[in-house]
Amino acid sequence: MTPPGTPPPTPTEVALQGLCPRCGSRTLFRSWTQFADRCGACGLDLSSFNVGDGPAAFLTLIIGAVIVALAITVELSFSPPFWVHIILWLPLTAAAVIGSLRLAKAALISLEFRNAAAEGRIKDR
Repeated sequence: MTPPGTPPPTPTEVALQGLCPRCGSRTLFRSWTQFADRCGACGLDLSSFNVGDGPAAFLTLIIGAVIVALAITVELSFSPPFWVHIILWLPLTAAAVIGSLRLAKAALISLEFRNAAAEGRIKDR
């Protein structure tokens, strides 16, 4: 837990170390990609944050574009059999998306906390 008067961790620190966005304790995740319900140190209700499917969708698109570019490069340079592409790109894509999902979700929850983001509401006049 960070001492009083210490600024909260940055989104990068939260993402890389799995820190609570308020107190800085390593209590953000319950499992590899699942958030804990509450911070064990400061009691922040992590279940109230909603990162949704945004990180997974963006990661799939971004990593997919990189993998396709690499696959085209390998195909044009070496012309391997089709099974080589399957053995190379399927596990690499799955590992890259799942591996970076934790970072993306943690960064997004940190930004949501930092900016006090909430669901949009129509303001009464």
